[in-house]
Amino acid sequence: MAGEVLVDALPYIDLGYDDPGVREAAIAMVEEECRRYRPTKNYLEHLPALNTTAFETELMAAEFERIQNRLPMEPLSMKRYELPPPPAGKMNEVSAWGESVDNSMAQLEHQAVRAMNLELMTEYGCEMWKSYLETLVTMQAKCQARLAEVKKEIQDVNWARKTKQTQGGEKLRSLEAQWVMLVSKNYEIEQACAKLEEQIYHKKMQSNALRTEANAP
Repeated sequence: MAGEVLVDALPYIDLGYDDPGVREAAIAMVEEECRRYRPTKNYLEHLPALNTTAFETELMAAEFERIQNRLPMEPLSMKRYELPPPPAGKMNEVSAWGESVDNSMAQLEHQAVRAMNLELMTEYGCEMWKSYLETLVTMQAKCQARLAEVKKEIQDVNWARKTKQTQGGEKLRSLEAQWVMLVSKNYEIEQACAKLEEQIYHKKMQSNALRTEANAP
């Protein structure tokens, strides 16, 4: 298959990973390959262009623009919490006093709502906090259960990989021992053949010498 990579490393049975210089040599090889690698194609070209403003509101856009222009942040306006009387030039205008009264009523209502919220928090805040903590405990238990499942899955994968590599290592060692035995036998056969060839050579030499003597006058 095109692009298929054969991984022949068996870390559960291979030896020598902890030898001095092995780790440094591997890192040097990776760094050298990274220096030589020059991508010639944009591997993200099939994806649509990234929209960085999809969730950006007008307020966020204005704030980002302020930060980009290095402008100071506007101070928090406290005008809505003030109860100013009408301006000096409008002290005799009914509309001006009406605006001041409306502002005072709005402030009064705001303070009344705050007091109501404080009363509700005093009455129900403890129970709400307990409910919130119970929700957190439930979420924590679910996360811990999922974490245990993931750890078990990782352990199962590592165990299966170790078992497969151990079985493969035993087969490799058996084949290696068989190969050594066959090489040894081949060497012994070659040695025996060489000795037989030498004996045959000597026999031929002796036979030729006897024939030469027999044919001599």
